[in-house]
Amino acid sequence: MDTVSTTRLRSDIEANAEFGRIDADEGRGRTVLAGTDANRDARDRFVERLADAGLAVTIDPVGNIVGRWIPDSADPDAAPVASGSHLDSVPKGGIFDGPLGVYGALEAVRALQDAAVELARPVDVVCFTEEEGQRFGNGLVGSSVATGRSTVSETLSFTDESGLSFREAFDRIGYHGSGTVDADEWSAWIELHVEQGTRLEEAGAKAGIVSDIAGITHCYADVIGSADHAGSTPMDGRSDALAAASTLVLDVESEASHVAAEESPTAVGTVGSLDVSPNATNVIPGNARVGVDIRDVDSESIESLVSALEASARRIAADRNVAVEVKRPYNVPPQPMAERCRSGLRRAAEAGGIPALELHSGAAHDTMNVARVTDAGLLFAPSRNGVSHNPREWTDWADCAAATAVLAGAIRNLAT
Repeated sequence: MDTVSTTRLRSDIEANAEFGRIDADEGRGRTVLAGTDANRDARDRFVERLADAGLAVTIDPVGNIVGRWIPDSADPDAAPVASGSHLDSVPKGGIFDGPLGVYGALEAVRALQDAAVELARPVDVVCFTEEEGQRFGNGLVGSSVATGRSTVSETLSFTDESGLSFREAFDRIGYHGSGTVDADEWSAWIELHVEQGTRLEEAGAKAGIVSDIAGITHCYADVIGSADHAGSTPMDGRSDALAAASTLVLDVESEASHVAAEESPTAVGTVGSLDVSPNATNVIPGNARVGVDIRDVDSESIESLVSALEASARRIAADRNVAVEVKRPYNVPPQPMAERCRSGLRRAAEAGGIPALELHSGAAHDTMNVARVTDAGLLFAPSRNGVSHNPREWTDWADCAAATAVLAGAIRNLAT
């Protein structure tokens, strides 16, 4: 197994953690939104580190960064094997989500260079733009462009809450490039990411080889009642949108629990947002919008949960003297990982004597887009207590290095 430098990898991740650093009562946190000064500084350092390792850098119009290593043994025109992740974060996020995949990919290349490995293909190290979707778009922005799911012009026209456009923000930080990043030109792709769950930790595994990425559906149920005075309106004469919405919330939880128990154990349903109007203590709520997130690796269970939501809406409308309209503006189907990539990861883990577990991903990653245009794999490193998107997010440095060693081995397997 090619030797990964824990010290070098740790140094890169800790240096990156200084960009957008926040004070935290516990752990280490950062806020690095796409197109901000902190994002520019993180990008600048990454580009420098790519150059230090002898990689040629390309930056595309939406700020995707690719460093290409062409070993002397490789055919420079062969389709590359690519790996990477993202450097942006959620507000008050942790230091591993994204950067482990970016710097893990770079460290994998350095390990292969140090071992003088002969590869037949180039290797690309990638940083995708705005994976988290906290400032522009809904997430997976850079990989959407690189895979043809979104256009450059559409993306450049995105605006943040202040009205600043994506193009203006990336012009300002110097990352509105002119190169081209096309994921369909890659022979294969593997992303290293923290698990954001407890399955690896509970199993004592040092690496997780993902079989499938769960599909995601977002539904919004608009409950329309009648706002009225909280004191003078009798209980039997109300059309309370929030009370009706509360029933819908519990129905989502109940049905998701039933489907997970009886049909598909990976199914989940969550009400994550609730917008109430007029939102005054002394006014009966007239309107409520319920935001529902449904996920599973099985498309049929997703459809079953959507149908149950719609049935619940009809029943509540009839029972509670309200109108309920369900919309489904976002739907991404489940995405299996390529067996070729999973095999490459398994063989790498076995060769390095690194305990690995096969599991699914409930979270979306850029890999979800890339898998639609080329062979793709997703590799997890353990997360302490499953905490993520939080300064308490933590993966032991030895576990970071072990997962990176599996990544390096898989790149070697796929590029020879």
